[in-house]
Amino acid sequence: MRADVPDPIVMGIVNVTPDSFSDGGEWLDPAAAVAHGLALVAQGAQILDIGGESTRPGADPVSAAEELRRVAPVLEGLASAGARLSIDTSKAAVAAAALDAGATLVNDVTALRGDPAMAALVEQRGCEICLMHMLGEPRTMQRDPRYGDVVDDVKAFLSGRLEFAVGAGIAERRVWLDPGIGFGKTIDHNLELLARLDEIVALGRPVVVGTSRKSFLGTITGREAGQRVAGTIATNVLALARGARIFRVHDVAQARDALLVAAATLRGRWAPPTTTSKTTA
Repeated sequence: MRADVPDPIVMGIVNVTPDSFSDGGEWLDPAAAVAHGLALVAQGAQILDIGGESTRPGADPVSAAEELRRVAPVLEGLASAGARLSIDTSKAAVAAAALDAGATLVNDVTALRGDPAMAALVEQRGCEICLMHMLGEPRTMQRDPRYGDVVDDVKAFLSGRLEFAVGAGIAERRVWLDPGIGFGKTIDHNLELLARLDEIVALGRPVVVGTSRKSFLGTITGREAGQRVAGTIATNVLALARGARIFRVHDVAQARDALLVAAATLRGRWAPPTTTSKTTA
């Protein structure tokens, strides 16, 4: 039993894009996206991650203006939803507008490498930042990705980006880390990262896991994207057992229930989630 298992935090995905791999176009209309976000909150999402640019393998970039056009009305509509708002962007201009609208977390898949103004913005605003590992960029990341040792390489990268963030004046307590499952990794790389996730957790910052509906689950199970809930839950529970804290998912209700049961089992006891765990990592 592990008494130190923290309450898991569920991050619901709200993709306001026409081309995301699983739900592209489904929530492109702002009213539909807001309604979806509210539904995810009702299902137990403590954070809503709003994204206006797809980062699926092969995705083309969009301009900051287009990204803002997509996410601004959604952020405005969800500002009073009761959940924390995260902006999934690598552009400082988009992040700044989202923070103005009420977001408190920047989820940057480039780990502060995509826009030289992002680190200063995060430092000035005092918001939280999630730094993710990605090999290359979305258009190229799945073209024959190779590592010496994937866990050692990802850990070294995240350690370096954490050091960079702190050197830029960002408080270490505000930094989350994401190993980037599916971002420039083969199926074996993804499985190795999950199996040895505790080595990433050892860096001492909250670890975010985003396996929801991803293609490697489809390869293993033979299921299409919308049918990969069970596979997603399996990876979430394994990641929780290895110390992950935040789980970015499409299917909030199912993930929440599984994680609560898994956390209680790992602790060997059950107690109501603490109030602070709903809003902070």
